[in-house]
Amino acid sequence: MPIDQAARHCGVSVGMLSKLENGKGVNLEHALRVMDGMGLTMLVVPKAQAPWLEQAAAHAAKTGEDAAKEQHAWREE
Repeated sequence: MPIDQAARHCGVSVGMLSKLENGKGVNLEHALRVMDGMGLTMLVVPKAQAPWLEQAAAHAAKTGEDAAKEQHAWREE
């Protein structure tokens, strides 16, 4: 999706979205607006729990990918 369409979809300016993409400082409101527009959410957890949650998320993503592959293979039969 072109940046101008993405910015419009998220309700922010092209310049602000460009700053966010390039790791420049933006206010939290704009960052959350972009995340919402892109179908994302943010989960804030204690640092000590972050590695465990990252592992759980990676496992869930892999499980979902494996299930999708199995379903695709089943449809091709």
